[in-house]
Amino acid sequence: PRTLPGVFALGPPDMFAPPTAAPTLGQHTAEVMSALPPAPVPPDAPSTDAPAAALAGLKVLDLAWVVAGPALGRAMADYGAVVVRVESSVRIETARLMGPYWEGKPDPQRCALFDTYNMGKLGVALDLTHPDGQAIVRDLALWADVVVESFIPGQLAKWGLSPDALRAANPRLVVISTCLMGQQGPAAALTGYGNIGAAMAGYQAIVGREGHPPIGPFGPYTDFVGPRFGLVAALAAIDRQRRTGEGCWLDISQAEAGMQFLAPLIAETAATDRVATAHGNRDPQFAPHGVYACAGEDRWVAMVTRDDGEWARLAALIGGKAMASGYATLASRKADEDQLDALVGGWTTDRTAEAIEETLQGLDIPVHRAATPADINNDPQLLARSHFGRMPHPLGGDCVFETSRYHLSQTPAHYARAAPHFGRDTAEVLQSLLGYGAERVAALEAAGVLR
Repeated sequence: PRTLPGVFALGPPDMFAPPTAAPTLGQHTAEVMSALPPAPVPPDAPSTDAPAAALAGLKVLDLAWVVAGPALGRAMADYGAVVVRVESSVRIETARLMGPYWEGKPDPQRCALFDTYNMGKLGVALDLTHPDGQAIVRDLALWADVVVESFIPGQLAKWGLSPDALRAANPRLVVISTCLMGQQGPAAALTGYGNIGAAMAGYQAIVGREGHPPIGPFGPYTDFVGPRFGLVAALAAIDRQRRTGEGCWLDISQAEAGMQFLAPLIAETAATDRVATAHGNRDPQFAPHGVYACAGEDRWVAMVTRDDGEWARLAALIGGKAMASGYATLASRKADEDQLDALVGGWTTDRTAEAIEETLQGLDIPVHRAATPADINNDPQLLARSHFGRMPHPLGGDCVFETSRYHLSQTPAHYARAAPHFGRDTAEVLQSLLGYGAERVAALEAAGVLR
């Protein structure tokens, strides 16, 4: 038996399969093949109609903020869902205040971070502390198939908008709550960003230089892990909703999602009582494995040789046969890793990162420069995948954003509109989606609800 991370979310019991041992080779081949549907019969003539977007018809109410929650709504909007993003210009959400800004001029309505995580959404400005603002959210939850929220546990309940209350009014509703530690348990009230989630998951203690205090991974790490797991869970809940007619409440913990990547270390500690510590850029299974200085100001490459053959090719380039034979095995390379890194670093320091990339990649040795923003903008792989998009912004200039992280061959992503500025689509949503009359909208505006 091994101790491994459990599920990263809580929900209906049938949402998650119980853990099982890793399969033997081909153990389930017959079972899977027998469950496959028959192959479709190709039509006599190919259809010229473009297939509908993968999530066409899905209606999403996005009450989330910063990154972890809005990333879920953004992914759904990319593939055809109608996503209504609720926020307030009175209590401006954090992502709008983090930059970078259009033309370098601070403006919460022209922030690239916010734009990337809210592309394609309709924007509604509401004061959620006002009873009429809360009533509008209830109406939107009746309209929606999915609600995404990332408030601290209990905040929605204070406004009379708890997931249970919303689902009582709309039993088909899928509510997805994503917060640091989940909605229940002794640490549920712990607040913070993904750097705190990374600490609780165990990342901070294993990132840093050997023998020095740990520094942890850069930035709010679990803010970017949580939504990747959350999207899979959300799609499963939507599929279940469509098959059974039942909604659910999914409680996603950022920290527990982050733990999934540490499963080998958790299992090793449980089995051996050895606790993983920081060891810089080194890896117990590879040598050399590091980041090395190159010619130029603050230029570096990350490099690894994964086996003795890759090492032999690198060593022949750096120091010839004598160097290759002197460190021929992983054991010999690990035994004198400081000297090994000094030899590799001595070779890289007089060469440009670009030249090292070209040479070593040509020898099938994994290497890549530590990219600057300029490198990323001109990276041939990102350019080939059209990773950065650009469209006119309704407030002037352009909106620059990251496109979908994955490409679907038959139903590609579509970017219908730039991220909203404050209240851009409030009237359209209230009138077209909820059926409010123009006079009612004007009255709500006059009462200070729509801000």
